[in-house]
Amino acid sequence: MVIGERPVIEEPRLAVRRPSSSLWSRRSLLIVLLPVLAAVLTGVAVLAVSGNILLPFERVVTLEGKMASKRDFFEDEEVQRLLLKHHIRVHITSSGSREVAIGDVASYDFVFPSGQPAGDLITSQRAAKNEYVKVHRPFVSPIVLATYREYAETLRAAGIATPQHASGKGRPLYYVLDMRKFLTSIDEKKRWNDIGIQNLGITNANRILAQGPDVCGSNSAGTYLALVAFTWHGEHDEVPDTDTEADDRARAIKHLLEQGLPAADVFRTYLSPEGKGIAPVVVAYEHQYLTYQVQYQAESKELDSQRVLLYPDSQFVTQPQFISLTREGERLGELITRDPELRQRAMELGFRILDPSGEVAGDQLSRFLRQRHIPVPSMEGDNTRSSMPRLRFLERMISIVGDCPAAGTSAGTSPGLPE
Repeated sequence: MVIGERPVIEEPRLAVRRPSSSLWSRRSLLIVLLPVLAAVLTGVAVLAVSGNILLPFERVVTLEGKMASKRDFFEDEEVQRLLLKHHIRVHITSSGSREVAIGDVASYDFVFPSGQPAGDLITSQRAAKNEYVKVHRPFVSPIVLATYREYAETLRAAGIATPQHASGKGRPLYYVLDMRKFLTSIDEKKRWNDIGIQNLGITNANRILAQGPDVCGSNSAGTYLALVAFTWHGEHDEVPDTDTEADDRARAIKHLLEQGLPAADVFRTYLSPEGKGIAPVVVAYEHQYLTYQVQYQAESKELDSQRVLLYPDSQFVTQPQFISLTREGERLGELITRDPELRQRAMELGFRILDPSGEVAGDQLSRFLRQRHIPVPSMEGDNTRSSMPRLRFLERMISIVGDCPAAGTSAGTSPGLPE
């Protein structure tokens, strides 16, 4: 601009800067980060309490295992947490115990068959090939028949079952089953209606039977088979000790056994709403039932009084064998046998844990059940302890009853099996 002859120079303008938004950005960032930081700190605290704080920096070994019903132990979240403290994860392949024994186990670190016969088969085969094998016996669980109150009370009214005194006051959860009378009812092809089940509001024209898993693959079915054979031929006759005797007994009891479901499905069927109609009596392990009642009590604050157990008056106590096939597997076997926390957890899952001598370790399970307000079953009194047949003879009986080949051989023969 020009006024007269002199230019007018505008004064410089001062730019007024607006307040920086960086302060607000920092505040916004803090608002976003604080919950994340809190979560991280909480996670660190949890890891510190559990003993797993160094796990991100430690090598965690994944071990491969093959087993049947004892997978319940390794699939338990608390067991998994405890094993992580020792930098171990376990990946399970499910299989019937006898299938474990007769299958290829070369790719596994350990196997965990549910009973001694299958375990003996594996160890004998490994020893014959001079392959790595070590055995641990951490806990036991007896064979039982799981049923429903109406069926147990019908057997009671027929003089076939009696309540256990250890069941406590009120309606019993546990009954002693007269195996000889039970098998006689099966032999005579009696039906549930024949012994009065309709008196308790149920009509069932099916034959009296105990539904079990496939005997060709399951330890529980093989153990129940041995129990039936022992009972049917009388206590004084004991177990078979020749091939001919084993074959004869197997043919004599084949009609007394009902089996065919996969081992994993039998107890699940029992727990299902349809179980009472599909399979009112099933072969099971005690620990499966006790674990179920502990969980039911924790969730509902009461017992499932409609599901009950029948304890055969003669009993084969199954002894699961943890069999290490590698040195890493051996480390796991040592842990589940000796680690106090893992032993405690096994007991909380219904197993009767063993001491180093192989005997049931005190009455920890009884104390635990009482603390959870669950009646304690008795394994004493009238129950007769029975020895399992030697592996050679049990295999012959299984092959005949289940129409399945004996381990590693053609049906009906068992060459090479230890006697």
